[in-house]
Amino acid sequence: MRRLGIGAVVLLWALGCAAQTTRWSEGKAHEWYANQPWLVGSNYIPATSINELEMWQAETFDPQRIDLELGWAESLGFNTMRVFLHDLLWQQDPEGFKKRLDIFLNIAKKHHIRPLFVLFDSCWDPNPKLGKQHAPTPGVHNSGWVQSPGAAALKDAAQYPRLEAYVKGVVGAFARDERVLGWDVWNEPSNTNEGSYDKGDPANKKDLVAALLPKAFAWAREAGATQPLTSGLWEGNWSEPDKLGPMTKIQLELSDVISFHNYDKPEEFEKRAMWLQQYHRPILCTEYMARGNGSTFQGILPLAKKYHVAAYNWGLVAGKTQTYFPWDSWQKPYTDHAPAQWHHDIFQMDGTPYNAQETEFLKAVLKDRGAMD
Repeated sequence: MRRLGIGAVVLLWALGCAAQTTRWSEGKAHEWYANQPWLVGSNYIPATSINELEMWQAETFDPQRIDLELGWAESLGFNTMRVFLHDLLWQQDPEGFKKRLDIFLNIAKKHHIRPLFVLFDSCWDPNPKLGKQHAPTPGVHNSGWVQSPGAAALKDAAQYPRLEAYVKGVVGAFARDERVLGWDVWNEPSNTNEGSYDKGDPANKKDLVAALLPKAFAWAREAGATQPLTSGLWEGNWSEPDKLGPMTKIQLELSDVISFHNYDKPEEFEKRAMWLQQYHRPILCTEYMARGNGSTFQGILPLAKKYHVAAYNWGLVAGKTQTYFPWDSWQKPYTDHAPAQWHHDIFQMDGTPYNAQETEFLKAVLKDRGAMD
């Protein structure tokens, strides 16, 4: 075997450290976070898409619309977006999917936005299908969003190699890409969709996901991710380790940086942010802002800044997801009247702000910010 020179050995060592296959140390996580500005943005899907499949499939991928909308996000001072992917997109067309991801990343970079990509998701329709997606159900919040993996794949261990190929393929393609902020491995993994699609979920869904979630983290690390991995806490009591639920423990033990969801009033947000400080890692709130629930930009963002928490509200532009309708629209669709106020989202389809006071507040609070300390 040819002997390597000192320079080559150092390079290989450096590459190995950059793409380590174990969870980041607290020190590495804080070093990463200290080099970021205050991260504030939205969960993003273009208004012309009802779900992740429609956003990314070749026939409906809309870079012009994405460019327009990310320009609106940039005008507010947003510098990041949380964006959902799907395993079926890789199965359908891996090379095309990578090309569209690259196009998206170039558009985001143009607007000084770095996305946090979501790999899997336990929320909403458990029976995703490729191809043309159905029209929105009138008056109903998120009537077309789909889970990844779907129930059939989740129940079938024979499909897990396909899921592994998806994670390793997507993460591996962008593992060293500075345009990518990080990887959210699984959105709300313990969600069983009560009130919407709960009858379509496997009876043992939580057990299946709890077994697959560590594998998904491992696949992302094996793919060489140099960006942090996370999975957001969203339910239960996080005040003490012995009060954590089984899924929450897995999420905390595997995440490089901690993320959580909170759609409640400011005092509840503050309480949960303080609970999470005991784990001594950077904290990202990857879902918040539900006006009717008391979660507003004016109430939450000052607290997020105070506690050095990154913040992603749900929804940028009101469109086919219809997330401006409240959650209760699943029980009583808003077909004959508009909601008293928008639930999520910031802009109307033409870029007009839903609430000009909100957007002026966002511009003001995000105008001057530096790296987290």
